[in-house]
Amino acid sequence: MKQYGWPMADRTTSSITIGADRSTIMAVIADFPSYPQWAGQVKSARILSTGEDGRPATVRFVLDAGVISDEYTLRYTWGGDESVDWSIAEAGKMLSGLTGSYRLADVGGDTEVTYELAVDLKVPMIGMIKRKAEKVIVDTALKGLKKRVETQ
Repeated sequence: MKQYGWPMADRTTSSITIGADRSTIMAVIADFPSYPQWAGQVKSARILSTGEDGRPATVRFVLDAGVISDEYTLRYTWGGDESVDWSIAEAGKMLSGLTGSYRLADVGGDTEVTYELAVDLKVPMIGMIKRKAEKVIVDTALKGLKKRVETQ
């Protein structure tokens, strides 16, 4: 099959099952100022604007994920309690691109949360190291999200 357009960036994807409903999980995901308490690499997250649905539309982050440390702004698109997508609105010193999503699906009485992330850097970095950093970010976020939701 022939593909047209730009090649798709490599992405890191992982899933976890959380013992809560989608709306409870989305409320935690949308509570950006609390991210430093559970998303290990996020040092601060400040909501800059909100959308018509009342959820954050743009958020300014300070990230310290070892080899990737930066400040940047993300733009969010919410799909009810089923999904949220984000992309870079204002790049930082290291990040030239950052796209991702959370997808939530009912699994029995629990919810499966799938996190997908692609990071593009302005500085050259071996792909393997970049993917490892993405994996650490994704895995830490999913484990932190699960713990935050299930202990509230």
